[in-house]
Amino acid sequence: MEETNENVEASSRIYEVAYLLSSNISEEEIPVVYGNLKDLIINLGGEIISDEMPKMIPLSYTMTKVVQNIRSKFTSAFFGWVKFEMKSEKVLELKKKLDLDPNLIRFLILKTVKENTIAAKRFVYRDSKRKMPIIKKEDQNETSLPIDKEEIDKEIDAMVA
Repeated sequence: MEETNENVEASSRIYEVAYLLSSNISEEEIPVVYGNLKDLIINLGGEIISDEMPKMIPLSYTMTKVVQNIRSKFTSAFFGWVKFEMKSEKVLELKKKLDLDPNLIRFLILKTVKENTIAAKRFVYRDSKRKMPIIKKEDQNETSLPIDKEEIDKEIDAMVA
């Protein structure tokens, strides 16, 4: 009995689906479409861990989607995501059903971890070779010497030769 539970848990993985919904959907219909997506995951044996309601965002570039022989162009879309646990065999079936959904412009299914993965502020490493030289106060008070162009030309010629 215990071995079958371990096999079930071993074949289940944590996934996240990020998606863009068509901007042609009205604000009132978004919760319905969002609920249908969550129901699809649950009906395929998935267990929802966390999710976010889709929000309107501008797209970095124009995306096109052909639905029923009509090409639509989108410059904005509703972005949302759902993190869930599901058997590995069922994910391919989920992908096929999402491909058929005319409301989805694009989606991505990723393997992930159960823990919260919100990115923290990163430490920026600075290369010591790129640092600007520090000017001491003593150097600022010195007067500059006149430039002798002939001497500079001789040094340049010596370096080139």
